Amino acid sequence: MKLKVYTADGSSSSEKEFALPAFEGDKGVAALRQVVLAHQANARQGTASTKTRAEVAGSGKKLFRQKGSGTARQGSRRVPHQRHGGIAHGPKPRDFSQKINRKMKDLAFSRALFERATEGGLSVIEGFEVKEAKTKLFNQVLTAVLPTRGKVLIVDDQFENNAALAARNIEGVSLSEAGNLSTLDVVRYRQILVSAKGIETIIARANGAAA
Repeated sequence: MKLKVYTADGSSSSEKEFALPAFEGDKGVAALRQVVLAHQANARQGTASTKTRAEVAGSGKKLFRQKGSGTARQGSRRVPHQRHGGIAHGPKPRDFSQKINRKMKDLAFSRALFERATEGGLSVIEGFEVKEAKTKLFNQVLTAVLPTRGKVLIVDDQFENNAALAARNIEGVSLSEAGNLSTLDVVRYRQILVSAKGIETIIARANGAAA
């Protein structure tokens, strides 16, 4: 698959063939959906909690006599339909995490890369070289590569200190190392800019999964 490769200063580009996984039809789409849902589910804290009628404070004394009051009978102040009563069927702490096997994770990661590359959202730069840790210098390169951009994910095999410091304050820009890149990251960002070393690591991960 051909990807655009930019020079380190973003002034020029060329196309180069990369050994990214290729798919036909809907293979891997279901796995991609399930893995994205699992990532989102695993991020949930599951700490929401409400009190039942057994847990709220209040007297258990019968509010008034059973008959003769002319209104509906009531047995306790703590029932859900009373003010300050317990919550019926409310949330309790629970574990939302989902377990996904390695084969499905790898398939989903490869499919996500294929989709992003096919849509033109995956680009390569020779390297993130910034002489000083200044946001202005990094932003100049980024603007040259992606003149009209929204949220961008910058991926490198291992960030140099200057590049990491210069990029961290740019609005809409996030950083990730190639070894930590997740399927959710690939799906979430429509523009991904990867260094030459970073794309090698990503391709090794994807092709190792395919094997």
